[in-house]
Amino acid sequence: MKTWKNYNIKLPSSRTEKQEFRKGRKPILICKICDIVYYKKSWHHKLEEYQKLEKVKKVDFAICPACQMIKNKQLEGRLIVRNMPAKFAKEIINLIQAYSQRAFEQDPLDRLIEIKNEDGQILATFTENQMTVRLAKKIKEVFNKVKMEIQYSSPPSDVVEVEVEFPLAPVV
Repeated sequence: MKTWKNYNIKLPSSRTEKQEFRKGRKPILICKICDIVYYKKSWHHKLEEYQKLEKVKKVDFAICPACQMIKNKQLEGRLIVRNMPAKFAKEIINLIQAYSQRAFEQDPLDRLIEIKNEDGQILATFTENQMTVRLAKKIKEVFNKVKMEIQYSSPPSDVVEVEVEFPLAPVV
């Protein structure tokens, strides 16, 4: 009968994992720009929800990662809507804004950075790549005849570019 030995092997975490998931900071941090609050190892909308608020001895002010990305003109997601019929432009912009607002309410670091409507095409940039992909899938679900193409950048970057293209109208 064979016995198995239990080896305690700890694999090193990847470099990007250390950057993304840092150790929790002890004090409460408040973003100088957008007023979101850092406690319990993540960013939250309201400080009132922190149960140990009366025991807090130290509150610091910093810039949250989303505001820092916007300040540094960085992005993680870019959505391009091409060949869009003019009658759908306002509807798509409203969809992008409403979807981004709901995502922001769930996670304060999910933000719509900018949205442009130029020459029959919409360009929207975001602070989260996963939110960009989910939004593009939602647009494809609403307008079922569109084509969607997702392009991920090569590591260590985690930028994603999603193109949603409406079919060209037949020329008569």
